[in-house]
Amino acid sequence: MKNYILSLDQGTTSSRALLFDQNQKIVGLGQFPFKQIYPQSGWVEHSPIEIWQTTLQAAKEAISSAKINTNEIASLAITNQRETTVLWEKATGTPVYNAIVWQDRRTSELCTTLKSAGKEALVREKTGLLLDPYFSATKLKWILDHTETKGASLRERATNGELCFGTIDSWLLWNLTSGKEHKTDATNASRTMLYNIVDGQWDEDLLELFEIPTELLPEVMNTVDEFGQTAPDLFGTSISIKAMAGDQHSAFIGQACFKKGDIKSTYGTGCFALQNIGKNMGRPKTGLLTTIAYQLNGKPTYAIEGSIFIAGAGVQWLRDEVELIKEVSECDELAENSNQEDPVCLVPAFTGLGAPYWQSEARGALLNLTRGTGKAEIVRATLEAVGFQTKDLFNAMARDQNEVEEDSNTTPATLRVDGGLTNSDWTMQFLANILNYKIEVSKTSEATALGVAYLAGAENGLYGSFDDFSEKWKYSKKYQPKQNESWRTEKYRIWKKAVRSLINST
Repeated sequence: MKNYILSLDQGTTSSRALLFDQNQKIVGLGQFPFKQIYPQSGWVEHSPIEIWQTTLQAAKEAISSAKINTNEIASLAITNQRETTVLWEKATGTPVYNAIVWQDRRTSELCTTLKSAGKEALVREKTGLLLDPYFSATKLKWILDHTETKGASLRERATNGELCFGTIDSWLLWNLTSGKEHKTDATNASRTMLYNIVDGQWDEDLLELFEIPTELLPEVMNTVDEFGQTAPDLFGTSISIKAMAGDQHSAFIGQACFKKGDIKSTYGTGCFALQNIGKNMGRPKTGLLTTIAYQLNGKPTYAIEGSIFIAGAGVQWLRDEVELIKEVSECDELAENSNQEDPVCLVPAFTGLGAPYWQSEARGALLNLTRGTGKAEIVRATLEAVGFQTKDLFNAMARDQNEVEEDSNTTPATLRVDGGLTNSDWTMQFLANILNYKIEVSKTSEATALGVAYLAGAENGLYGSFDDFSEKWKYSKKYQPKQNESWRTEKYRIWKKAVRSLINST
């Protein structure tokens, strides 16, 4: 019997694959890191070939570790780092340039120029996004403008139908199907800044604005759809590909955020908070985004989103760049034993500030240093920054409540969280304290991989309805606020002052 779903979770720093059984239990796992490429300050690239190779390697490892036969796999699902942009030759499948990663800021000047020309309103109206280097459109334009192959410009080759554009989901699908399928899903398309999330199609005005030939583009599908079959030689048999979604959208599903007002926050490399706003597209007036949370049977469900670029990456910085710690596990004890009265504040704008500020030129700053500031206080400030940035997002969401819909006063009392940083008890308790929210850590640490796996399994009849899935959702840990309002006000005042200082100096 076909009782398993293979979920490919292609992330920013590693490629992972998980095999889920009929009870949504993980029975197989593979994970392989890949190289981070930094050609210049603010530039971040990946090798598309290495992404594909590590993903395939992870998939085979997951199957091998589960000790099952591949013909027992009902279907395959893909979730991926979003906005990261790949361009490859249609005839050979060879990338023409490295993948430009979502963190990359090389197109900041272009975005500033377009803003000055008054183009942001057009982008906002059609895509729910803001003009920022974060999204795919300006990355794709940059590759087309700055790369030449085989004696011809890429733009000329693109117009001739020789090239394919895709976010990582499309790139993986192309390779999984040996070039037979060039598709994406609505969630990933909604992050390109080229897709009209109202009309549900690639937008001619935006393609003209960014000078993107239509011949490059993948076909946009539902989040659950017929994406094709894997090539038989990859796994010894063909496996149907039934679901695709961007990683934050998949985590949203994995956290069972199916009701209007439901909210989740994922703490991985960055932090991404999504709130379900239902079937009608909201238009936030703060620095939040509107995105397609998922799309089934041609009908999108929308979410408002706040994106933070640095969360877990800040802890990696402590370990790898400044070497204040040797292991991530040291952070909680250091933070707990630090001088809680020391006012040091880290604004981790290493690749700019995301929502709700959208300051692409900002860079990180350590402020309010005193003679007594030491390693423990800097570690504490790094963890606190995760909570402060989340509070920025939640304040923006609260301000937007009445802008989305008149009856949208659906602020939850509980925040569901997932991601690697949820292993830090100190960080999660600080999050509860600064937000004055109950924090529930998903019992399933693999919410991102589970989301698309659930959709694929439900499509195959292996899993039940949304209601069934919601009833099964459990938390492993729960954190209650332990601080009063005066403490919250003073801590947040110091943070806001630090952010203003940073922005004013940019």
